[in-house]
Amino acid sequence: MITLYGIKNCDTVKRARQALTDAGIDFRFHDFKIDGLPVALAHRWVAQLGVDTVVNRQGTTWRKLDEATRNQLTADTAPALLNREPALVKRPVIDAGGQLSVGFARKDEAAILARLST
Repeated sequence: MITLYGIKNCDTVKRARQALTDAGIDFRFHDFKIDGLPVALAHRWVAQLGVDTVVNRQGTTWRKLDEATRNQLTADTAPALLNREPALVKRPVIDAGGQLSVGFARKDEAAILARLST
């Protein structure tokens, strides 16, 4: 089963959900605002993909963090921070049977959908 993680009001997540639906791809949506982000799951993402891939340093949530928190971000500290502030996760995260991908750039849409269709 494919799980798409994100926040329902995020434009990229909305586009990804619609694209998967339109392509007839079954998926489960996990909304961070409602369902949270368990530390263990955040730890797995950081371990598999790296902090720079998982953490969105461009968004409002990142800019609102104090400088000390931003400067102390490591693979060890990121999971707890992502648990407290799941809006820091680059979105969407797509888990297709343990194969993770982050983001849904327009230029990559066709390739992502093709990979998920198999």
